[in-house]
Amino acid sequence: MQLLLDVISVAPQENRSLLLTFENNERRIFDMAPYLERKPYLMLKNVPLFMKASVENGTVVWPGNIDIAPETLWECSRVV
Repeated sequence: MQLLLDVISVAPQENRSLLLTFENNERRIFDMAPYLERKPYLMLKNVPLFMKASVENGTVVWPGNIDIAPETLWECSRVV
């Protein structure tokens, strides 16, 4: 059974990672670097845009209608 938890906060880091807090209060780090080579994330190579990450509807979003699935964030992140 897949665990589906909402993201409740995000802190973008200069090293292209995301410090995430999920609804169970677990803090995890997600490395975005591998994703920046493919659509729709290519635009996030722009540091000021990457740093505008926020939480909306339980996942991480950026201006320009860019988002990433919360299950990807959970499954591909590591506990801090």
